[in-house]
Amino acid sequence: MSGDTCLGSALCPAAGHKPKAGGLKGGSLGNKYVRLNVGGSLYYTTVQVLTRHDTMLKAMFSGRMEVLTDKEGWILIDRCGKHFGAILNYLRDDTIALPKHRQEIKELMAEAKYYLIQGLVDMCQAALQDKKDLYEPVCSIPIITSPKEEERLIESSMKPVVKLLYNRSNNKYSYTSNSDDNLLKNIELFDKLSLRFNGRVLFIKDVIGDEICCWSFYGQGRKLAEVCCTSIVYATEKKQTKVEFPEARIYEETLNVLLYETPRVPDNSLLEATSRSRSQASHSEDDEGLELRERVRRIHVKRYSTYDDRQLGH
Repeated sequence: MSGDTCLGSALCPAAGHKPKAGGLKGGSLGNKYVRLNVGGSLYYTTVQVLTRHDTMLKAMFSGRMEVLTDKEGWILIDRCGKHFGAILNYLRDDTIALPKHRQEIKELMAEAKYYLIQGLVDMCQAALQDKKDLYEPVCSIPIITSPKEEERLIESSMKPVVKLLYNRSNNKYSYTSNSDDNLLKNIELFDKLSLRFNGRVLFIKDVIGDEICCWSFYGQGRKLAEVCCTSIVYATEKKQTKVEFPEARIYEETLNVLLYETPRVPDNSLLEATSRSRSQASHSEDDEGLELRERVRRIHVKRYSTYDDRQLGH
């Protein structure tokens, strides 16, 4: 029998009273109940339970260590008493039902480590690992809700960024037969890449842009490439939107963006070999070089027309 609730200051040692030290012999007490005051929580148990396993409690109650008692005979243990009931139940049955929440399991494991109850420590560690595998996400994908949020994420990221914009509601025309499947394939590829390169690349989703399906690749805060996966098909009677799945191109650009995984450190020999004297370089050449550096590779799926029903002159 154990009392799992703190009974308040009335049953705690009186103010100014100095606890006295004494020894306990398991043989003299046998199966008799002892009274424990664990951080203000009061428990009743036997020396036989406390000495079943080779723990710190066994050392305390087998005469190898001195124990402190107050004037009323309560044995004092200076630990939090919240989980001591679970400690006693484990000593009795060699197993217990662990708490549901991770924080409480961690607290119980800390107490088990203090009392040197290795079996209970192993149980807690296994439960924490199971909960981590079940509930903790492998990776987190931010969802863009505004252009300012997108700008903030890209500028603040120390890693390359891959963004997938998909917004099926932007379609003004009907989709071709395979477009829905290809849109789903783009989303599935995004999920696979985000798992494969988790920790190396920041993957974000955009569902509010102007395109229907478009990939964007960023490095060091600027856009490097763009793969647009939609085109307009002029059918016999009506226009249709076609969604493509350029898997090879998306893989290629994802691998290219890994070049910006770490900040580039200028190579002195390369700078010396490629630098020009200021007297020889004109302002027009500098402007042209800046334009080339800022250029973004935009890859669009080939647009084609199977039939154009528009009249001549329009």
